[in-house]
Amino acid sequence: MSFSQFNEEDFRLIEQDWKVLEASAAKRCANDEELEVVRRAFEFANSAHMNVRRRSGEPYMLHPIAVAQIVVDSIGLGYKSISAALLHDVVEDTDYTVEDLREEFGDKIASLVDGLTKIKNVLDTEQKTKGTDISHESLQAENFKRILLTMNDDVRVVLIKLADRLHNCRTIEHMPEHKRDKILSETMFIFIPLAHRLGLYSIKSELENIWLKYKEPEAYEEIKARIDHNIAEKGKEMEAFCKPIEEALNNVGFSFEIKKRVKTPYSAWHKMQVKQIPFEEVYDLYAIRIIFDPDTQSKETERDQCYRIFSIITGIYRYMPERLRDWVKRPKSNGYEALHCTLLSPSGVWVEVQIRTRRMDDIAEKGIAAHWAYKKNGYIGEGENEMDLWLSHIKEILVNPDVNALELLDIIHNDLTSADIYVFTPRGEQRTIQKGATALDFAYLIHTEIGNAAIAAKVNQRLVTLNHVLKTGDKVEIITAEDGRPQAEWLTFVTTHKAKTVVTDYFKNERRQTCDFGRKMLEGHMNALGIKLDESALQKLEGAFGAENREDLFFKIGIGEFSLNNLEGRLVNKGNKISWIRRVLGIKEEASTKPESTTIIIGRGTGFSIASCCNPIPGDPVIGFKAPDGTITVHKKSCSVAENIAAVHGDWVIVPKWQDQTEDHSFLVRISLRGLDRKGLVNEITSYLSIIMGINMRSLTLSADGGVFEGFIDLYVNSKEILEKMIKKLSSIDGIENVSRTAL
Repeated sequence: MSFSQFNEEDFRLIEQDWKVLEASAAKRCANDEELEVVRRAFEFANSAHMNVRRRSGEPYMLHPIAVAQIVVDSIGLGYKSISAALLHDVVEDTDYTVEDLREEFGDKIASLVDGLTKIKNVLDTEQKTKGTDISHESLQAENFKRILLTMNDDVRVVLIKLADRLHNCRTIEHMPEHKRDKILSETMFIFIPLAHRLGLYSIKSELENIWLKYKEPEAYEEIKARIDHNIAEKGKEMEAFCKPIEEALNNVGFSFEIKKRVKTPYSAWHKMQVKQIPFEEVYDLYAIRIIFDPDTQSKETERDQCYRIFSIITGIYRYMPERLRDWVKRPKSNGYEALHCTLLSPSGVWVEVQIRTRRMDDIAEKGIAAHWAYKKNGYIGEGENEMDLWLSHIKEILVNPDVNALELLDIIHNDLTSADIYVFTPRGEQRTIQKGATALDFAYLIHTEIGNAAIAAKVNQRLVTLNHVLKTGDKVEIITAEDGRPQAEWLTFVTTHKAKTVVTDYFKNERRQTCDFGRKMLEGHMNALGIKLDESALQKLEGAFGAENREDLFFKIGIGEFSLNNLEGRLVNKGNKISWIRRVLGIKEEASTKPESTTIIIGRGTGFSIASCCNPIPGDPVIGFKAPDGTITVHKKSCSVAENIAAVHGDWVIVPKWQDQTEDHSFLVRISLRGLDRKGLVNEITSYLSIIMGINMRSLTLSADGGVFEGFIDLYVNSKEILEKMIKKLSSIDGIENVSRTAL
């Protein structure tokens, strides 16, 4: 921030944006008294931020106005939240206190601003560990715990923070690159999953697109251009597709509107990455939404009326049965309800059609705020219990005194990013559980005593073991025994927080068996790593884990309090080792400090390692991490591992720049190929790579079946430019249909 006297243009910009916000707030406020509170909040904040500018040079007041505008338009919160959004930086950036705001605006608005100030302090303050026994990782985890704890006080704090984060990301080009990378990684790690779970689709989508724009700028521009080209090319076809649907629904008396939607660049890019497909194979680029006002006089339920529209439109166009998604009958955990189907247009393009009522559309666009608004007005939707159950679950985790900060960070992040599946009890009652859950997790979901006594299960009438992984639609019956009790090995396969907690608590009373189990677990892990578990190693492990004695070490490993997951990844030198492993190996722990320089040249004479998780090459957008021991690891900016490291170790982030001359360095990449098999094809591929391009191949794996071949080649290249030239040439070889760079 900077200070300089405002001029007439500055005052004009503030007044212009305020008038737009005032008009939006007037529609949201219940009466003139509420609107007057918003006006006073604007005047208070405007005076407090007078002559203060952002990095961009614009008046600072434009930021809180923009945040409040998002709170109204994209979230739909009321006057207290709008006022808090306008005031959210006053306590942090001026001489005013929370008590000043409480006296002026009352307890609730003051407490919302207080929560927002605490979050900002957590995210903006560089935490130092020098002279303490607490690792930087623990401090950062504690910070995230404080952020999430605000959900337990008032979830509106997190909703306003999401609006604040969105506007900061909209103007992120004014940030230095290392700061930008930290903010974007933090956004992907915690705020985008939060927006998804809270049902804020528009905020989530915009944050994702901004993330892609700066993390993978070339991919973003290319995909955006191709989407724009498709819109221009297919616009008339989409109009023609919608016309028969409009006529049919008008004929039967539905009150409705049709909105067109095109897949976002991030969504297309993500699908291309996950499915390893080219842009041409992203078939669901187009979607239309049929949003209707249900007939309240009809005996049909909202669900029945959705099905009737489905019946009408599938009478016009052919649909793809395997692509039918019924989230009216089984809403998502964030409350989302809609009926999705995919129809074939006359021009041969598959178009996704989403059928929603007006209420469903409000919840889909504005998430939890719309959910509560309908709840307040007495409407109980199909998704009602799912949203409330999830919030209760999160609050239960947050207030659990037995969960430390690092563990909580993992639990919350996994919960935010995990998908849900829907399974049924023997009586046909639907239950939601996270993807990857086992039959035993389901048993504990039903009741603790059922889980404790479980010995087997029947899934779709077939007898299975308790570690059987469930899938959507399964009908699950738990088989119990009177003398059944938890087994120590259950901790190796249960996935839900509740199941892990109950089993762990049980074995706190079964100490000897648990100690034996923990010792065997540790021996197995260390043997797999080729490390001898002798007396010296055990003593170091006791100290590293903070165990009181040998028995305490084995016991806490046995109950899962000391996790051995990813032990190999922590032991090898990848530049992101954590403190207890350093102590195990006898490496002196240095205080975590900010690197001397945030920019470093990667190349000859630089001590760096290329991350094996994403294998970046010169030309890729990259992010670097300088660990406390001086080791530098380089990742692709879009790498999920890098996102997690940057979110936890924001002060390790550096900006790597590839050295101009990289001929003396070669980098391993993998390209995947697919096409029609023919005689001499492999020779043509290898000749081009080795003779013409002079490429060093490490391995080649190709297989053919029924005249179609596919496979991959691992090879070494000097730069992305050479790789792209090679891919373009290979794509032109007769018979090759697709060539793409894929993960190793």
